[in-house]
Amino acid sequence: MKNKFIYLAILAAGFASCEPEFENDVDANYTSGDADFTSYVAVGNSLTAGYMDGAVYRTGQENSYPNMLAQQFALVGGGSFTQPYYGDDVNNLGGLMLGGVQIAATRLVIDASQGRPENIVGTPTIEVSDIHAGPYNNMGVPGAKSFHLGANGYGNIAGISIGAANPYFVRMASSSNASVLEDAMAMNPTFFTNWIGSNDVLSYATNGGAQSDGMTPAADHNETGNTDPSTYGGNDITNAMVFGSVYSSIVNTLISGGAKGVVATIPSVTSIPYFTTVPYAPLSPAALGGQTNIDLLNTNLYGPLDAVFTAYGESDRVNPLSGTSANPILIYDADAADRTAQISGALQMQGYPASVANEIGAAYGKARQATANDLVVLPASSVIGTVNAGASATLTSLGLNINGVSYPMANNWVLTANEKAKVADATDAFNTTIVSIATANNLAVADMNALMNQLVSGLRIETGQIFTANYFSGIETENEVLFSLDGVHPNARGYAVITNSIINLINQHYNANLPLKYVSDYPGINIVGSN
Repeated sequence: MKNKFIYLAILAAGFASCEPEFENDVDANYTSGDADFTSYVAVGNSLTAGYMDGAVYRTGQENSYPNMLAQQFALVGGGSFTQPYYGDDVNNLGGLMLGGVQIAATRLVIDASQGRPENIVGTPTIEVSDIHAGPYNNMGVPGAKSFHLGANGYGNIAGISIGAANPYFVRMASSSNASVLEDAMAMNPTFFTNWIGSNDVLSYATNGGAQSDGMTPAADHNETGNTDPSTYGGNDITNAMVFGSVYSSIVNTLISGGAKGVVATIPSVTSIPYFTTVPYAPLSPAALGGQTNIDLLNTNLYGPLDAVFTAYGESDRVNPLSGTSANPILIYDADAADRTAQISGALQMQGYPASVANEIGAAYGKARQATANDLVVLPASSVIGTVNAGASATLTSLGLNINGVSYPMANNWVLTANEKAKVADATDAFNTTIVSIATANNLAVADMNALMNQLVSGLRIETGQIFTANYFSGIETENEVLFSLDGVHPNARGYAVITNSIINLINQHYNANLPLKYVSDYPGINIVGSN
């Protein structure tokens, strides 16, 4: 996956004690303190690479937080900072091609005439096989999990088709057998940032907890059980012991030459717009076609399901649709009690042929209505209320084929309460490891998880402006939004906030005096006149 995700926060240290200094303040006595920025190297995933709006694109990459940090480090002796080549993104579209075949989508923009996000029209010009070998100072690789950083061959183009290689790293690796960490160390870092680990749990969450290919049912995507990452599917949660071992190895390697640095914890992925924008109950009476349609749905589907579930002690699993208030969507819950046989039996008692009853039972045996404890993922907004092309001919003939209305939304569209608990448990375990290893090595820790709540409730930055963890909802809120249109990664303004949070931490932990970035100098949402 191209990692989808972020978590924005800002370290408050020093905000109240003195007025912050910005990069163009005059007569500032900038110093590097106890740090040496001669060779700064950043390791991580898409958050480090400058990924935003669902892609890495030329102008977006320029606003990566490592690049912003390097600009400030240059004021106190920091050396040159290189990033993977995106000069071939001539039309600034993002996306990827492999052998002339598009394998990654173009970036998202807001079409002002439509008012909604959509992929910018055009064909990508970034060809994966056009390799610009590194190493680079910015070793952020979109999609990378913790254990990928030390994997030799992760940049071998021959491994892309079988999921053994990453197309972003293929373009930038120093050789087909190099590892991300080896290339990072080839830059002889004197200072580093390490923000890795979000994908070890994020890809599971953004996929709604749905089972991915290659994972044994016993492991169930959880961080307990499977300690062999070579057997993981793309969306599986990394085993906590595996993460601990890998993370320790990464840090020990980065500090082996005497480098100092900053590590970042993993914010709670369920607090970002990707999970908080689409309501669990979006079905207004008007959206359902009015009372006549509501009565038909209640008579033919919701009433019979409610009767079966209630008979087995689940009176709130499905309730009749309301004609006066918004209704929850119908979802598939992998953890729900399977009532396939009971539904089929009840229908056969009403005169349905066994074959039809069995088919209906199989479709709704693990169905329920969503609740406030469930999180509907952002892409589901374009699926709810549409025809399910996979519904059988029988169900289609009965009108039981509308996603979220008369047909359960698939597991990948909703993160249930049980799945949220798995995400929380893994995040807590990973963060405990990160803090422990950093503390043992006297490294600065940017606790993005603890500070995410500041953004959720409203984050006031140094200039007094307040930002929130909301998704773009119109021109009037454009300047308040720090997330890009993919709902996971920051926009440029958001990366500037992250940059300042790390600068504040460096100033505190390493006795440096580095100026902050003016957040308002960086663009927010990409809005085009027409697409």
